[in-house]
Amino acid sequence: MMELKIQLVPTGEIILPPGKNGESYCHSCTKLGLKDDSRAAARFLSSVFIFEFESKVFGVAEETRLLLKAVGSDGVRVMMESALTARDRVGVQDFVLLENHTSEVAFIENLRKRFKENLIYTYIGSVLVSVNPYKDLEIYTKQHMERYRGVNFYEVSPHIYAVSDNAYRSMRTERRDQCMLISGESGAGKTEASKKVLQYYAVTCPASEQVQTVKDRLLQSNPVLEAFGNAKTLRNDNSSRFGKYMDIQFDFRGAPVGGHILNYLLEKSRVVHQSHGERNFHIFYQLIEGGEEDLLRRLGLERNTQQYQYLVKGNCPKVSSINDRSDWKLVRKALSVIGFSDDDVEELLNIIASVLHLGNVQFGGEDSGNAYITTDTQIKYLARLLGVDGSVLKEALTHKKITAKGEELMSPLNQEQASSARDALSKAIYGRTFTWLVNKINDSLAFKDDSFSSKNASVIGLLDIYGFEVFQNNSFEQFCINYCNEKLQQLFIELTLKSEQEEYEAEGITWEPVQYFNNKIICDLVEEKFKGIISILDEECLRPGDASDITFLEKLEDTVGGHVHFLSHKLADGKTRKVMGRDEFRLLHYAGEVNYSVNGFLDKNNDLLFRNLKEVMCMSENKILTQCFDREELTDRKRPETTATQFKNSLAKLMEILMSKEPSYVRCIKPNDAKQAGRFDEVLIRHQVKYLGLMENLRVRRAGFAYRRRYEVFLQRYKSLCPDTWPNWDGRLVDGVSTLVKHLGYKPEEYKLGRSKIFIRFPKTLFATEDALEVRKHSLATKLQASWKGYSQKSKYRKLRHSAILIQAWWRGILARRRAQRRRQAADTIRRFIKGFMYRHQPRCPENEYFLDYVRYSFLMKLHRNLPKTVLDKSWPIPPPALIEASEHLRKLCMQNMVWKYCKTISPEWKHQLEQKMVASEIFKDKKDNYPQSVPKLFVGTRLNGEDINPKVLQALGTEKMKYGVPVTKYDRKGYKARARQMLLTGSSVFIVEDTKLKQRIDYSALKGISVSSLSDGMFVLHVPCEDNKQKGDVVLQSDHVIETLTKVAICADKINSININQGSINFTVSQGKEGTIDFTSGSELLIAKAKNGHLSVTAPRLNSR
Repeated sequence: MMELKIQLVPTGEIILPPGKNGESYCHSCTKLGLKDDSRAAARFLSSVFIFEFESKVFGVAEETRLLLKAVGSDGVRVMMESALTARDRVGVQDFVLLENHTSEVAFIENLRKRFKENLIYTYIGSVLVSVNPYKDLEIYTKQHMERYRGVNFYEVSPHIYAVSDNAYRSMRTERRDQCMLISGESGAGKTEASKKVLQYYAVTCPASEQVQTVKDRLLQSNPVLEAFGNAKTLRNDNSSRFGKYMDIQFDFRGAPVGGHILNYLLEKSRVVHQSHGERNFHIFYQLIEGGEEDLLRRLGLERNTQQYQYLVKGNCPKVSSINDRSDWKLVRKALSVIGFSDDDVEELLNIIASVLHLGNVQFGGEDSGNAYITTDTQIKYLARLLGVDGSVLKEALTHKKITAKGEELMSPLNQEQASSARDALSKAIYGRTFTWLVNKINDSLAFKDDSFSSKNASVIGLLDIYGFEVFQNNSFEQFCINYCNEKLQQLFIELTLKSEQEEYEAEGITWEPVQYFNNKIICDLVEEKFKGIISILDEECLRPGDASDITFLEKLEDTVGGHVHFLSHKLADGKTRKVMGRDEFRLLHYAGEVNYSVNGFLDKNNDLLFRNLKEVMCMSENKILTQCFDREELTDRKRPETTATQFKNSLAKLMEILMSKEPSYVRCIKPNDAKQAGRFDEVLIRHQVKYLGLMENLRVRRAGFAYRRRYEVFLQRYKSLCPDTWPNWDGRLVDGVSTLVKHLGYKPEEYKLGRSKIFIRFPKTLFATEDALEVRKHSLATKLQASWKGYSQKSKYRKLRHSAILIQAWWRGILARRRAQRRRQAADTIRRFIKGFMYRHQPRCPENEYFLDYVRYSFLMKLHRNLPKTVLDKSWPIPPPALIEASEHLRKLCMQNMVWKYCKTISPEWKHQLEQKMVASEIFKDKKDNYPQSVPKLFVGTRLNGEDINPKVLQALGTEKMKYGVPVTKYDRKGYKARARQMLLTGSSVFIVEDTKLKQRIDYSALKGISVSSLSDGMFVLHVPCEDNKQKGDVVLQSDHVIETLTKVAICADKINSININQGSINFTVSQGKEGTIDFTSGSELLIAKAKNGHLSVTAPRLNSR
């Protein structure tokens, strides 16, 4: 059976198990007669035949492929490159394969093709270019993470997961620290990219309970840092306003065990001022919108951002893409996960609220020009929240301390100076609190295990830093940011060339020097000691006298005015002066020209805080502020470093960190300024391609060879194009590749053979090879299809035949074993039965127990089959002697059960009927001949209907209710003349009725008895006392329903035991002292007549013999 596992997923794989010698093919191909050429086609198509297609997966277009991958015994997956076959529609997935690699138009067109198909990732060699789609793509699921896990970098579509996994595997296998540099302008998706990297490591890396805690804290540090360090700008609703470098530490198993974060150049000026359409940092809005009422009341805040001066300057309190209330919940949860105590959170929120209150502190001016505070309420809130003395704070905001000749003097401030001092304090409090927050997060991320040394840890660094910025008005912040990007570009070019050169040397390929723009000249212009722009800026900030931004610009013109990358309004020609202000200078960066306005350069560089304000903060009872404002600052007479120098030094340390690691690059691009999905702004993208240095990067990468692959990979993919290498090459790999390329007609200048790889210089050479492979696939597929059909039908027939034989043999064996078993069981049963029969009369013993049990069992089974069905069925099987007593018990139980069941089902009417029948049975059974004939006949309620009885009779009865009526024949006592009468029974009496008259009434109490013969006649006599004057004598009656009639009388009169059944004759009283006799004889028919002897003779047929 062919072992072929097909798994179709967005980048699906067909995985074949390894064959002999590590080959990947179906084991059945050899067993079932596939020829060598067909087997080779099967192996080839299973490992190389790639169908590249673009499909909609989960509603999102993705570069999906049906990859047919062969897994060899060494576990190495053969690389598949199907993107080349769809290059005309979706572009190439590596810019290195662009034919016209020097054309910016071709570069952007390739980006456009891929962006249109929602393919947001593209490579430049090992550099990943990412275009922000401004919509959710279903390409970040756990399934996608597993697809990129442990896979060769070029095996799958470009993705942030591929770069992340490549860095992780390099760290594990080479034991060298890695770093990922994520850059791009605001809104390009840098922060999201860093999140995806962290999520990938959190899901795919090994985990334990302790490791999971670190993973959670690493992930939860993002929402906290975003809340305190991100803000809404014109270009991005979640713009990072600081640079961040995060180290993720891994143990020897590759599990993340710790982390460390470095932050750079927080945009503190945003705390006090925002441009129109922008917002302050997210945390302020989250606190006001999401904070609980009790919390806001405690902090002295209102749920209205318009009440705070620091939040209204941008005139943008609400953003449609931001839900401040839900983000507040995320931040509170994240703080808890990271390890912030309730006290830490309370102190932190006190500081955030105090910044808002500081912004609402207003100043008035005295006649002398001195400032005073007009909002004492805010001072009270500040004193409580910051834990300082309100009067001391109030004085510090309106005065500054001056030291002259060893004496300290308090100099009053004017309104403008007081406002500046207030804003400086706000920026200092927020900036230092942010630094404390980062340090606190670092403490929670630090690995606490003493047995683990951080020196032995492997590290992957993530640099999420602002990209090159060019605005309408560029100031000190843009100057620092662009200087940082110059340094990163310099590092990028150096490391890229270094890695290229190392690969060439390892493969024995002659290194060809690459000409490129070295931006060291620009870096030196900014950072050179004594001559650089930063040095000149620091010197101007420190020199005594009236230093200003304009004097700084003049000194720049004097010092670096002759530099080819520097230009100012004064030094420019007439045409350039029209587009430059007098307070601007221009730097020619690697990415283009940028004009910087010097306004605010000195103040932002100094970033000074009056001494008396520092003293107030050092006296704070807020535990966070006591860490942020060190008392040693008050005694340290050394002037603190300027902002630019601090940034330069931290940048130098960052460069050292990055140089010590193996870098990976992610370049993020923003497709449009409107944040619209599907919109591709070519002008904006061309600008970003330029200042990200992507064309320069591509040119360096293409200066040598555009394509390089290992011999085994190249030969496995293209061997079908040469008869000498098809179906298998048994010699050295390098010889096989050499034979293949010669057959394909490669020219010597088009390729080089290294020690383990082939290097192809031009993409067109590779494309021609790919096109030839596409043609070859059809013939291979036809051959494989024919072989497969034959194999499939043969294997199906053989399988069916083999299965039929197996089933037949198995079934015959089953039948034979069953027959033998039945024979053995039968012989054993007969043997035990005979022995038991021989010992049947002896006490129970092993020899007869089977027989006795069988006898009992047989009787019980026979009884089960022949149980009586009704109460009247008296049949019962004859039990064996040992079960006579048990049989009687069972018989009684069975009868009781049947009776119980029968009684349960009868109705009240039927019950009454049975009760009457029981009385009749008790009186007449086995005593009167016609009783058996009356048993099946139901007794009726009455034999006389209402119309049969004269109304006068009913009227005469009065209140007595008639229970039964029956027509009877009365015989006179003297002449025995028959007379038709009616007999009525009531509750107390028997009435004999003639038409309309009540002829005779006999009370039940006066009824002495009733006599009836044993024959089948209907004659009966009611005996009454002669002493009763109302009664003339006994009453002789005859009824056709004698059994029913007498039963009714017996029940009504309660005379069941007073009915006498006589044989031969009945004597009755004719009158007082005179008796009559009725003689009964058997005959053939019923005759009633007066006999000669004066007796009443009754002849009745005998129906039953007793």
